[in-house]
Amino acid sequence: MTVAELNKVWMSGSSVKNWKDVNPAWPSQPMKLFGPGADSGTFDYFTEAINGRAKSSRSDYTASEDDNVLVTGVSGDKGGLGYFGLAYYLENKDKLNAVAIVAKDKKDAVLPSEATVMDGTYQPLARPLFIYVNGTKGAFDKDVKAFVEYYLANAPKLVKEVKYVPLNTSEYAAVSKHWQGKKAGSGFNGTAEVGLKIEDLIKRIKD
Repeated sequence: MTVAELNKVWMSGSSVKNWKDVNPAWPSQPMKLFGPGADSGTFDYFTEAINGRAKSSRSDYTASEDDNVLVTGVSGDKGGLGYFGLAYYLENKDKLNAVAIVAKDKKDAVLPSEATVMDGTYQPLARPLFIYVNGTKGAFDKDVKAFVEYYLANAPKLVKEVKYVPLNTSEYAAVSKHWQGKKAGSGFNGTAEVGLKIEDLIKRIKD
């Protein structure tokens, strides 16, 4: 699916009820939708990436903060379509089909996987997660310092344990250098930028 097709399905006020409504070449199959509730960070990011504004979404879908409920809903409905964290797809590959996405400025569709998230090609639906430290106080607090250094040293293992996607070795090294140098800022240009690759974000952080 293209970003434009996803927008047609999920935009506020959408009247899409059938797969054929999205693309006339697709089957005439009722489409039942599943997704996170409005308090979810996944909901915020998806709506911003696909609909252009966080929290702007149609509301006539089955919403749940429990991704297992969404997996059950999609897998139990022939025309079901939903979005949730990658880990829940990977755990349920035997009963779900992933949708390859064509980014706005690309021609090729890319399937979600740990590899395509890590290399930045699964766009715009791969999002980075950050921790932030108060640069004037927290960075100099011994307990905060100990926590951040433990976090960075053990991040690859901890990220795997909670079923998120890790950075690569060079990216972790760059983040650690950023922390050790007590450099302020995340690399964003003042606002969240949907679809930005981690490697490009890190390049903005000058030595």
